Amino acid sequence: MMNVSVADTLIELAQKIKTNPKPIRNFSAVYHFVLAGKEGGTYEIKFANDEATYRLGATEQAGCTLELSDENFIKLVRGTLNPAAALVTGKLKIKGDMGLSLKLQTLLYAYQSRPEKAGN
Repeated sequence: MMNVSVADTLIELAQKIKTNPKPIRNFSAVYHFVLAGKEGGTYEIKFANDEATYRLGATEQAGCTLELSDENFIKLVRGTLNPAAALVTGKLKIKGDMGLSLKLQTLLYAYQSRPEKAGN
């Protein structure tokens, strides 16, 4: 298991979004992540007003809910978990608006730290 926590991952993501809000400009949605494992629980991430806020617990109606382990959540946010493969193998369950789940994948990809491709 990585020694990165769910909270660290959320803080890091929120910081990246604050530094570069362009990928979420004019996007509003609430997501719930129902996590199993040592750091299990429901985490809420809200995209609104060109920023992301998160909290432990569900306070608003979510457009999309993702169920997965805490370990796979960290991998998902960091880009080391393939969402399509995770869905097929049952590591990830999605409820609600599938369009929002695809949008989330695009957003997470925009904030993942990865080496720049040659020629860009």
